[in-house]
Amino acid sequence: MTDTSESTPAVADLLARARIYVEGSHAKQTLEAYAADWKHFSTWCEEHKRRSLPAAPETIICYLVETADSYRVATLDRRLASISYHHKQARHQLPTKDPEVERTMRGIRRAKGMAPNGKAPLLPAQLRQAIDALPDTLLGKRNHALLVIGFAGAFRRSELVALTMEDIQTTHEGLIVTLRRSKTDQEGQTMVRGLPKGTSAATCPVRVLEQWVTAAKITTGPIFRPVNRYGTVGKKALSGLAVPRVVKEALTRAGIDAKDYSGHSLRAGLVTAAAMAGVSERIIMLQTGHKNIAVLRRYIREGSVFRENAAAAVGL
Repeated sequence: MTDTSESTPAVADLLARARIYVEGSHAKQTLEAYAADWKHFSTWCEEHKRRSLPAAPETIICYLVETADSYRVATLDRRLASISYHHKQARHQLPTKDPEVERTMRGIRRAKGMAPNGKAPLLPAQLRQAIDALPDTLLGKRNHALLVIGFAGAFRRSELVALTMEDIQTTHEGLIVTLRRSKTDQEGQTMVRGLPKGTSAATCPVRVLEQWVTAAKITTGPIFRPVNRYGTVGKKALSGLAVPRVVKEALTRAGIDAKDYSGHSLRAGLVTAAAMAGVSERIIMLQTGHKNIAVLRRYIREGSVFRENAAAAVGL
């Protein structure tokens, strides 16, 4: 294959289009996290008079050791991924794959442990309390729908705020929701989840969604949108950062300490409640879209800790 110093207009156009695909190869949130992590690492290198790109394995080792006491294992793993990403982009060898770097990280994992610092699951009883405390306003209707839909669909916050009216189909049995893209589906293959009708009007996904979109006059586009102090509904989708705020504010109104809850509590709550009800791992994974059963089992263990308990069976 020959190469020329000058590209024809057609080739230039193709390369420009290729750059668009390259820019879309990673989720926006992932790129933002990589940028923040790289800034942290490169700043550390400047302070210690070490080269960041390409970085020597010894530099990575020193960085890990110095920061190990201040950050969780998950944060260190993500920073290693960021360092790898920037080296790949610059076509350098990956210092993160050096055997000594890998052994150092394994030692840090063993020393610090891998126990997740997860948020508390929002269980059905607490969900009902939070819903009951919501005001009968347009904002209250939106938050009501967001809490119920988020819980019933076990949605990640990014998936929840990305939902549009075009993603929802209402049937006799409930809602069929099409996810166009998710954290575990970065290449855009669609996933379908069913949200059955509820036995209670307050926790029925069909009813609460209809009440919100009717009141907000939403017929197309994003479902969950900002509502300002004057009751005006925005045209764009909510930010994912709004989801934990809605959860915490609703719990606080209900008199529940919201410190240990976040947007992820909706997803964790559905998994934990399903495990407590004896739902199989396979069925839970169909709803949550989990690819890693080990991650799912963390919630299942929480849900079955008393349901499947040897001490409970001996008549204490």
